[in-house]
Amino acid sequence: MKKSFVVAALLLATTYGAQAQKGFKSLFDGKTTTGWHTYNKSAAGSAWQIDNGALMMNPATKEGRGDLVTDKEYSNFHLKLEWKVAEGANSGIIFFVHEDPKFHATYSTGPEMQVLDDDKHPDGKINKHNSGDLYDLIKSSSRATKPVGEWNLAEIIAKNGKLELKLNGKSLVKTTMWDDNWKALIAGSKFAKWEGFGAYKSGKIALQDHGDKVWYRNIMIKEL
Repeated sequence: MKKSFVVAALLLATTYGAQAQKGFKSLFDGKTTTGWHTYNKSAAGSAWQIDNGALMMNPATKEGRGDLVTDKEYSNFHLKLEWKVAEGANSGIIFFVHEDPKFHATYSTGPEMQVLDDDKHPDGKINKHNSGDLYDLIKSSSRATKPVGEWNLAEIIAKNGKLELKLNGKSLVKTTMWDDNWKALIAGSKFAKWEGFGAYKSGKIALQDHGDKVWYRNIMIKEL
């Protein structure tokens, strides 16, 4: 293959990639936890480690545990990131998190896009608990998860109450937040009596520490 052709192909790929990510801002530099901290703490816990350009939750670490949240709050946004899990692992991407000491966890207020080994984790057998589901609220329209150890591209798009969850290019969940149907979904879920759950229209984004090994990378967001 001629060198000029290779160079042209690389330039085209770079240009296409830049256009595809236009308007998105990176939330993770691939080297540090800058821009993140452990929920209700001042800094990121040591259990969140950098592994080959990815954020890895290392459950073997006895200290520095807890969900990782963005320093900044978001309201209307398009979030994109890649995740992969170890065998039997469970995690989640939680959004509209209201950080306040009176709420003991990120999931006390924030809805979750499930991250899971559907085959080996017990939640894989529970309706609305599979990867890509709006956890305990809406089941995905189809399954789109790649095998354990492979990277999955997750997207959460929220604008003026309209919510869409996508996994590996497939639209899996569409709903409207904060209307009567949303309230009915919550009333029929495990969160029915949780004060403040799914109620906030602005909040932080969290990566869940569920006690299992999970990796996140290429985390970026576009404010809409």
